Amino acid sequence: MGGRLTAPHHRVGVLGGTFDPLHLGHLIIAEEARAALGLDVVLFVPARRSPLKDTAPIATDDQRAAMIERAIGGAPAFRLSRVDLDRPGPSYTVETLALVQAEAGPAAALWFILGADALADLPAWRDPAAILDAARLAVFDRPGHIADLAALAAQIPGIRGRIDAIPAPLIGISATDLRRRAAAGRPIRYQVPASVEAYISAHRLYRR
Repeated sequence: MGGRLTAPHHRVGVLGGTFDPLHLGHLIIAEEARAALGLDVVLFVPARRSPLKDTAPIATDDQRAAMIERAIGGAPAFRLSRVDLDRPGPSYTVETLALVQAEAGPAAALWFILGADALADLPAWRDPAAILDAARLAVFDRPGHIADLAALAAQIPGIRGRIDAIPAPLIGISATDLRRRAAAGRPIRYQVPASVEAYISAHRLYRR
């Protein structure tokens, strides 16, 4: 399920993150973006190391990839991409998009899927103007976050015209909270796919 894109994909969604672990919120966002934008494929791109996070993921690269593969196995439009896992970190989005474009081909149009909370931080990312050149932004609401587009436009000219708002349910599931729950032996069922819950249990992930 991972590896290079082999079929022609003209409309490609890119959903990045640490996915430590992947949860139902990620899947809902990916499906809403796919449906709203008519995407041929949505790539789940786990970061080797996020430049915006001080700590490394708890699960290994291969464990995070395995959880994604188990979660998306029945969804023909969802794919795991290892473009960030198979190169040295940190995983800068502008570089990730260039690698995805190279795999998808020059005719492919890219959408980078992110929440309103991440959008607010975009000016601090590496080369935000180049990110906008590489992909449109598929932005979904996050609980407690409202994007200040005027402030963003003052820092990143042209951003308003590169945003597609994605209506999606407000899902308050947090990977941080899921790790705490797993560490404390509390239930994570119905917040992660059953296959991911089983993997976490079998590998005793996030246990103290």
